[in-house]
Amino acid sequence: MERLLRMSEEQFVAAMLPQVRRTLLEVAAAVNDAPDGNVINASEMRVRDLMGELRAEVFEKALQTRVDQTEGAFPPSEGLGGQRQAQQGA
Repeated sequence: MERLLRMSEEQFVAAMLPQVRRTLLEVAAAVNDAPDGNVINASEMRVRDLMGELRAEVFEKALQTRVDQTEGAFPPSEGLGGQRQAQQGA
């Protein structure tokens, strides 16, 4: 595989902020919805799951962004399709 280009950290962060915000709102709701005297037990697993999902989404987005950045830097190759079209036209 060719060397991957660096992604723009600022663009990546900007792209992920809406998802981070949604997750944090869900964390706050999970803690707020937990009954008094049982906040940790009633919310800990939900918060753990939410943060695990966010971690996976962030990592996937980072990897895909870096690959997309690299692929977008090179013009598409004609490959065999361009050669076949040229031969058919003749």
